[in-house]
Amino acid sequence: MPTLAIVGAGPGLGAAVARRFAREGFSVALISRDQGRLDALAEELAGDGVTARGYAADVRDGASLDDALARAAAELGPITALQYSPLPSRDYLKPVLDLTPDLALEALRFSALGLIHAARAVLPAMRAAGEGSIVLINGGTSVQARAGFAGTSVAFPAESAYGEMLHDALSEEGVRVVQLVIPGAIPKLRYTLDEVADRIWGLHAGAEEFRTMLIPLDEGRE
Repeated sequence: MPTLAIVGAGPGLGAAVARRFAREGFSVALISRDQGRLDALAEELAGDGVTARGYAADVRDGASLDDALARAAAELGPITALQYSPLPSRDYLKPVLDLTPDLALEALRFSALGLIHAARAVLPAMRAAGEGSIVLINGGTSVQARAGFAGTSVAFPAESAYGEMLHDALSEEGVRVVQLVIPGAIPKLRYTLDEVADRIWGLHAGAEEFRTMLIPLDEGRE
């Protein structure tokens, strides 16, 4: 059975994506920091017929993320799809004049370096199989900096740059690396969680361009 790993899994979009991929025959590895919440989410999803397990890891700790993804692949099956969508700390949404080097480095570990660890963990199997996808979920500061959201304005573009380079490097190997930019809180947009999950399934199944905007940037705010 193919496996979707959701890094940053939660009861909102993560759960909706888990249900959408499960309808296509995927098992789901749920990854975030709190094992108790992951277990509760996996139990909830089981009630909807989703085969899901939780694996606690902090994306700022590369070794724990590597271990979680390895355990997920061993227990559930090869990771054919990876969604990288951890929710940034509110500390990363401070004004630029309050951004310290330490906070900027933490934001980079959270977004860019976490993605690099996750990608390097799943890509060998995807490349060997000649198929797979990595889907980045980012806010609007990935494409337009905002002085009031300094941490993500520094870190999201670095994450995006790495993803776009992977997209180009793997384009001939059957492995898709794509990004969905959601410039605002989903409940305030014109899409439901299930509709966004459908969009993410479509990106996994056949996107060719690296970046897709859920809505135009000027219609939404982080």
